[in-house]
Amino acid sequence: MGPVEGAEAGRGESGRPDATPPGGPVDTSLLTLLGLGSDEDAVYRVLVDRPDSEPDALTSPLDGPAVARALGSLVDRGLASAARPEADGTVRYRAASPVLALGPLLEARRSALHRVESLVGDLTERHRAAQSHASGAPVEVLSGPAAIRRRLLSMQRQARTEVCTLVPARHVPAVLSFEDNHEEVDAEMVRRGVNVRSVVEREWLEHPATAAVLASCVAQGQHISVTDRLPVKLAIVDRRVALLPLHPEREAEPVALVVHRTGLLTALVSLFEEHFDKGWRLSAFGTEEEQEAPVAAIDRQIVALLHVGLTDAAIARQLGMGHRTVQRRLHTLMDEVGAATRFQLGWYAARAGWLPDTSDNSPVADNS
Repeated sequence: MGPVEGAEAGRGESGRPDATPPGGPVDTSLLTLLGLGSDEDAVYRVLVDRPDSEPDALTSPLDGPAVARALGSLVDRGLASAARPEADGTVRYRAASPVLALGPLLEARRSALHRVESLVGDLTERHRAAQSHASGAPVEVLSGPAAIRRRLLSMQRQARTEVCTLVPARHVPAVLSFEDNHEEVDAEMVRRGVNVRSVVEREWLEHPATAAVLASCVAQGQHISVTDRLPVKLAIVDRRVALLPLHPEREAEPVALVVHRTGLLTALVSLFEEHFDKGWRLSAFGTEEEQEAPVAAIDRQIVALLHVGLTDAAIARQLGMGHRTVQRRLHTLMDEVGAATRFQLGWYAARAGWLPDTSDNSPVADNS
């Protein structure tokens, strides 16, 4: 029988802990899973049941030195406290609240297990990808949102040169969207020098929250093109593998294809390049270069969003101002530059350098 069983027991006629608790045997040394030693586990359990215990009352089945070491460790770790010595020098010990003392240890272990679970999932996806590559299979089938997201993150982490995505705006449960590209993963790819390019539907810019995420991505160095409509969701990594969700509108268990180097992958790359080339480049607002320009930064934002194709109402929502305020500022700008129409204002803005260089809309070089 282990020390915990004695610690969990009641006291017998001798005043020492009984060998077996009234309710029968208990699990031994469970608290060792939180980093406690078996002796610390045993002594802490006794203190929980018997506050203000003297060390001598804790020596069965442990010996005196073992109890002393366990008590010292428990006090050091905040799991127990020692009262001030009495007149005869006796020191009594009391267990700290299990919720307060053991809660942080439990949360730390839970967090560690979550990280291990994530690592296992990542290793599983890498193993499956390696097996598929070794077998020469041109296409894999993934089922379920968790498997699809794990593969997406695994592909991004393994990217060496380029990640390209098409991100439609769909009002159904998203399987693959820019929101799945967790910010830390995106930032890590940019730090590694990976070229990140995306094409998004204009509808994303009509919501301030998602518009802010996109502006942050551009500020980090990503290249984002805006278009009216996209046919599919898509992610391509290094032009060697693509992730293509199937039936994006269905509510049931989602399915996706992982496409390796085939004619289908070549077609998907061409599809991305066509939409990226035809879209309008999204620029980051509020940079030092913009603030130093003769036109106010807020007006440059308005013109840039107008250039992308947003309506006055959508611009107002994104910038957090009134619809009439946007219209008034546009009319003021038109008066200042002598533009009779918004088309003329756009022409002037491009000539004055208020907008991204239109040469950015040229095709990007092939990284393959």
